[in-house]
Parts: sequence; structure tokens; C-alpha cells
Amino acid sequence: MTPDEESVEHRRSWRHRADESGVVAVLVASGVDDQGREQERSGARQVDQPAVEVSVNFLSAGLLLLCMLLLGGCSDETDLFTGLSEQDSNEVVARLADQHIDARKRLEKTGVVVTVATSEMNRAVRVLDAAGLPRRSRTTLGEIFKKEGVISTPLEERARYIYALSQELEATLSQIDGVIVARVHVVLPERIAPGEPVQPASAAVFIKHSAALDPDSVRGRIQQMVASSIPGMSTQSVDSKKFSIVFVPAAEFQETTQWVSFGPFKLDSTNLPFWNLMLWVAPVGLALVLLIGALLVRSDWRAS
Repeated sequence: MTPDEESVEHRRSWRHRADESGVVAVLVASGVDDQGREQERSGARQVDQPAVEVSVNFLSAGLLLLCMLLLGGCSDETDLFTGLSEQDSNEVVARLADQHIDARKRLEKTGVVVTVATSEMNRAVRVLDAAGLPRRSRTTLGEIFKKEGVISTPLEERARYIYALSQELEATLSQIDGVIVARVHVVLPERIAPGEPVQPASAAVFIKHSAALDPDSVRGRIQQMVASSIPGMSTQSVDSKKFSIVFVPAAEFQETTQWVSFGPFKLDSTNLPFWNLMLWVAPVGLALVLLIGALLVRSDWRAS
């Protein structure tokens, strides 16, 4: 090979190596660019992921708080009576159940507590007032004359005895079906002044009753029972002015539902606060749910 041919071949070899180096350089540069873009995307996902998680957690906490407030508003209860006996509380709960009022009992140190929903408070009070519940607690003879080591005067002993006798008679009359309230006022035989004749015993009975009681059917038996229980009062006294009995019918509970307009609907006025609350809570809750869903979908789309 001549020197000229060797020179031409050398130049061709150098150009070929230069072309190969350029291609390699381009490929390397392209690979570096792809790797850089991938790192940028990965970094962006790593930056966006905590932000999305914080947003989702924040919105979830808001939705949970909204649900708790809604449940708290629905379960708002008020103490109706406190310190009741087991029997009285059972009568109260049973009577309210007859009127479709949900009542709950809670045992405490002072007795049984009966609670109702705040929205049902008004109806519950009127229902129990018409039924005469809970029954008034009465003192027995044993409790009145309990030994306490204190000497009482004859006047005090007499007053205590009259009070205890009245309480016992009231408790007995209250056991008659249909009797809501029974009151008995007793006057024992007494000499007003020395030499004066003894004033005979007398009694006055007041009975508030429901429509289930017929006064004429029990009047005679009540008169006989009361007259036989008071010292110095004979059964003949029931026809005189020394004995009187009054029957008063109780006002029956009447449902008075007030209907109010709520858009195109008619609602009970007691339920209006709940639906007003729902009018605000429902859109806010729906917006939170949709926003949480959108954030989760966006996070999954970016991750893919």
C-alpha cells in the first residue's frame, strides 16, 4: 500500500471512530436525560404524596367530626325525673311508651333517673301530668312515730297522728283503678273548751280520676272505708255534713301536633330543628366525601 493510500485509510478510520463516539455520546446523553426526568417525576410524586395524605387525613377528620356532631344532636337527652323508686320509674316509662315516647332509666345513688329526648320533653311532661305520675311519696305511720329520743308535746303528737292517718288513707285510695290523685283531710274529735261538748270527727275527701272510673260505683265504698278508719266517726256520719267527698275528672291528654312547612313538605314542629340541621350538614358532608374521593383518584393517577 502506498503512503497516499495509507493516509486515506487512516483518515477514514478516524472518522468512523469519531462517528461512533458521537453516537455513544448522544445515547449516553439521552439516557442521562431520561434518568433525570424519571428522578424529577419520582421526586414530584414523593413531594405530592405527603401533601395528598395530609389533605385526605384532614378532610377525613372533618367528616368524622361532622358525623359526631350530627349523632350528638340526634341523641340529645334531658333528665325528666331524678331520685325515683324502681316502681315509680317503671310506671313513668310504661306510661310514656303508651304514647310512643322513648324513655330511658339510669340508676344513680339517689335513685332512678328517667331521661327523654329533648324534643319530647314537652309531650312527656303533659302526658305524665294528665296521668298523675310519678305518684307523690307518702309518709307511713311507722315513719311518723319513729323513735328518735325526743319528747313531743300532746299537740305535736296529735298533729303527727292526723297527718299520718291522712297519708295512709290517701295511699289506700290511690290503689283504686282510675284514681289519679287522692287527698284526705281528717279532723279528730276534740273538746274546744272545758264543759263544751266534744266536736265529732269529720273528713273531706278529694279524688281526681280518669275517665275509666265511674264515681257513682265507688262513692259508697269510699265513704264506708274512710268513716271506718277515723276514730270517733261512725258510719252514720257519711250522710251528714261531717263528711264530704268530691270527684273531679282529670283533663285527658290530647295530642296537639303543630305542622310547619319545610319546602314542599309538612313536618312536625318538634322535628323541624333536626331537618334544619340536616339541610346544612348533608351538602357539607357530600362535598367532603367528593373531595376526598377526588384527592385519592388524583394520587393514584399520579402514582401510575
